[in-house]
Amino acid sequence: MTRKPATYADLEALPSNQVGEIVNGELYASPRPASRHSFAAVQIITELNVPFGRGRGGPGGWHFLTEPELHLGKDVLVPDIAGWRRERVSWTPDVVGIQMAPDWLCEVLSPSTSRLDRFRKLPVYAREGVRHVWLVDPRQYTLEVFRLEGSHYLLLGTHQDAETVHAEPFEALPLELKVLWEDVE
Repeated sequence: MTRKPATYADLEALPSNQVGEIVNGELYASPRPASRHSFAAVQIITELNVPFGRGRGGPGGWHFLTEPELHLGKDVLVPDIAGWRRERVSWTPDVVGIQMAPDWLCEVLSPSTSRLDRFRKLPVYAREGVRHVWLVDPRQYTLEVFRLEGSHYLLLGTHQDAETVHAEPFEALPLELKVLWEDVE
């Protein structure tokens, strides 16, 4: 029996307590993130937006969105955070489905989404030319930094615990990893 590819109507039919995505024609429904997950995502955007988004104390040049709905080909993906270089996009789009792939994105891993993020979504991001991807695991206290090389991602480094890192594409300023999970113990 051949399965019918998922549609946008399938996404809209999901309960409001779920995040829906379509990857390679298959519908994935995940529960809303737990507090540890949300805390890490908020801390990342807080640390990056002032120097890289606003340009206060840093180089600026970026637009960031939390949980944007990306319409990439037939796939509909919702990363935790995405960023576009202002040289490519001079505006923040006022649409539900953004069709331009970001330059960087971050997936905060949780037990219910880790395999989806790593093994289903990363290949789509590579296909669409997302130059940098961060995978943050607030349970393992890790940050994995990837850069697109050709059609695949190269792992630039895995950082953990309370390290201070200069992670691409935001290597201009240090990021103290402990701020991503210090208050969720």
